[in-house]
Amino acid sequence: MTDLFGLLGFLIPLGILLLLFLSGVRIVNEYQNGVVFRLGRYVGLKRAGFRWLIPFVERMVIIDLRTVARDVPPQDVITRDNVSVKVSAVVYFRVIQADKAVLQVEDYLYATSQLAQTTLRAILGQVELDQLLSERERVNRDIQRVLDAHTGPWGIKVSNVEVKHIDLPLEMQRAIARQAEAERERRAKIIAAEGEHQAAEKLSMAADVLSRNPATLQLRYLQTLVEITTGGNHTILPIPLDILRAVGAAASRSGFGAPEDEHHSNGHGDEEGPPAGRLT
Repeated sequence: MTDLFGLLGFLIPLGILLLLFLSGVRIVNEYQNGVVFRLGRYVGLKRAGFRWLIPFVERMVIIDLRTVARDVPPQDVITRDNVSVKVSAVVYFRVIQADKAVLQVEDYLYATSQLAQTTLRAILGQVELDQLLSERERVNRDIQRVLDAHTGPWGIKVSNVEVKHIDLPLEMQRAIARQAEAERERRAKIIAAEGEHQAAEKLSMAADVLSRNPATLQLRYLQTLVEITTGGNHTILPIPLDILRAVGAAASRSGFGAPEDEHHSNGHGDEEGPPAGRLT
């Protein structure tokens, strides 16, 4: 009996010590840091691995060091040109100093989310709608830079901010659609005008080439007749160009189709005489 009580007297303290030892055991993962407090006072960080704390004396707060993605709820924003839009975004950040994330801010996740919302409204209120739609990368960088400057004292690094969705009013969507349509019509007219200009230049060059050799004009005339006949059933009576030239020359010599004889009057209203070298 005495041996039994002696054994129990040895095992009970040993069991209590074992329980105390196990109660102080902590396992810190590779992507975590532990902030240790001893009687409420900060004493240091615990890295990844097996860690043991003094039971009832030390306490450890585990901080995740991985990148966190937080959605920014849609915010009502009035842009610089007084257009009301709803904008949502996503913020990517991570803790780089676990002790500051615990000591400098109560809840770094909530604080960063709220700061992202206010910063989003502040930055977008300084840009116009066209800049928000066309220069989104620059707007993202501005928001990230401001957020990073404010969260730096908390030991938090904001790596990226992305504006996800911009909800425009229906009237503004219609106005943008009309603007885009007008822009495309303008481009189409410019392209058509450039095409007409180039075509006119090419036609002028072709006319110069044809005028150097009359045979080329005859070949072009025959080619045009062939193209006309391939379009359907047509009856065409080809007239040689030489005949047309001869008829035109005869008409010019006979005065047919020439303008009426011009009568020049002198300053007194009398008709002038016939030109020199002509019989009257």
